[in-house]
Amino acid sequence: MTGTGGGAVAPDAIPRDVMEYDVVTVGAGPAGLAFAIRLKQLNPEISVCVIEKASTVGAQILSGAVIEPAPLDALLPGWRDNPPPICVPATEDEMWLLDKQSGRKFPVVPPGMRNHGNFIVSLGAMCAWLAPQAEALGVEIYPGFAAAETLHDSAPDGSVGKVIGVRIGDMGVARDGSHKPGYTPGIDIHAKVTVLAEGARGHLTKRLVKRFALDADSDPQAYSIGIKELWQLPEGRVMPGKIVHTLGWPADTRTYGGSFLYHLDNNQVALGYVSGLDYRDPEYKPWEAFQQWKNHPLIAPLLEGGNIVSAGARAIVTGGWQSLPKVEMPGALLIGDTAGLLNVPKIKGTHQAIRSGMLAAEHLAASQLAPEGFDDRLRGSEVMSELRQVRNIKPGFKKGLWFGMLNGAWETLVKGASPWTLRVTPDWSSLDKVGEHEEPKRDYVQRTLPPRDRLAGVYFAATEHDEDQPVHLRVHDTSICVTRCAEEYDNPCTRFCPAAVYEIVEDAAAEHGKRLQINAANCVHCKTCDIKDPYQIIDWVTPEGGSGPNYQNL
Repeated sequence: MTGTGGGAVAPDAIPRDVMEYDVVTVGAGPAGLAFAIRLKQLNPEISVCVIEKASTVGAQILSGAVIEPAPLDALLPGWRDNPPPICVPATEDEMWLLDKQSGRKFPVVPPGMRNHGNFIVSLGAMCAWLAPQAEALGVEIYPGFAAAETLHDSAPDGSVGKVIGVRIGDMGVARDGSHKPGYTPGIDIHAKVTVLAEGARGHLTKRLVKRFALDADSDPQAYSIGIKELWQLPEGRVMPGKIVHTLGWPADTRTYGGSFLYHLDNNQVALGYVSGLDYRDPEYKPWEAFQQWKNHPLIAPLLEGGNIVSAGARAIVTGGWQSLPKVEMPGALLIGDTAGLLNVPKIKGTHQAIRSGMLAAEHLAASQLAPEGFDDRLRGSEVMSELRQVRNIKPGFKKGLWFGMLNGAWETLVKGASPWTLRVTPDWSSLDKVGEHEEPKRDYVQRTLPPRDRLAGVYFAATEHDEDQPVHLRVHDTSICVTRCAEEYDNPCTRFCPAAVYEIVEDAAAEHGKRLQINAANCVHCKTCDIKDPYQIIDWVTPEGGSGPNYQNL
């Protein structure tokens, strides 16, 4: 048996308990739970467990979210009789193009963003609602179980072979690596099939894609960062079911960015800002762009006098059709955002996640738990036909806002029938070096709405990490941070992180008089650093199970 690091893990090095299942699913998001539910519906005799690194199911789920209900109708036909706790029928769509002082309402909302028949939900609350329905079918769900690595057979030639399960991270390890009094070794979960449903930029998936060269025939994956807040507003301001999206200010025309504002019940609104991580300006601050947007004259009057209930951030997978890796490997498969199935023009991925989870369950049930053939099945399904139609829309924005909008209109008109496919490049390679191009004019305003800074925002994420645990943000060569990165990019990690995890501090004892300080306890697990770091020396790994944000209805 070997671990993901490539070295052999001696079975008796640390005595570990072993649990045996037919299938282990990593991640209790919509894809993982839909998969588990559907598999048990098809064959109750198959043993299925779902492990989730958050303290409770849904605590680290963050999305807009407006969902298309058809896949959920297929999975749980009677769900509308007992809907999730936050589930508001969409009533009205608006789309605006903003400048600094005002905005223009689009006369026609693009087809992909028309939400008649859809529902506004809290995806975290929806997953917490799905979990007991899975358990009622016999699925075993273990929150607080963080999968630290995958387990593998040894191949006949001595190389690492198929995936045979996962190892849960040890608990009670001190920051220096020593064992604290409450140390508990993580258990090994063995399974005939391991299903990765980790969400965007899953740390196990990242390693497996490299190990099995799953991306050999695809473009690099691409991402955005979505930063979201839930607000409680004074009586009378909210119009339940209203959906508003904006483009334009505060993003410049070279930077992909836009907002969402969803009106809920009980005088609450969910709002957020999405920044494409292919942005070029090393001084750009995604969190600040969100706060600027909130203070726009068309937005601020709605929020003034209200209070933030919860806040957080998460990477969004945006590469689409041309970035889909192979989704099967020996002993395992990928579903949902782990595979990269979000429809960017719709700003929706939940229906795709549920579809892919159900498809994976149907494939395994029919194949007697053989992952082989799932890649072809997914690519031949409506999941991929939907992505192919919109494959050129997000890449078109690399040429600027105006070209992106014109290209998007064309691709929508021809339903993706263009004879070309625009290529996707890795987000980490897109940054200009300092001084390489003129810095865009930010044209920002003086902010009055909370929170005042990123640390105040972290408070609303309710994030918790034991300070005395190993740092889960591994920077493989910190000397680069105070030399090349400082000179070439002005340390963009100090700006792209929405939780102020990274700081460059003065230190007379350090070789260059400065050093990188990692405030790991602030981390909200958005994965932006792992994606955007221009040297690709930051590696996000899972902290202790149960650590991280504890979102309330995000």
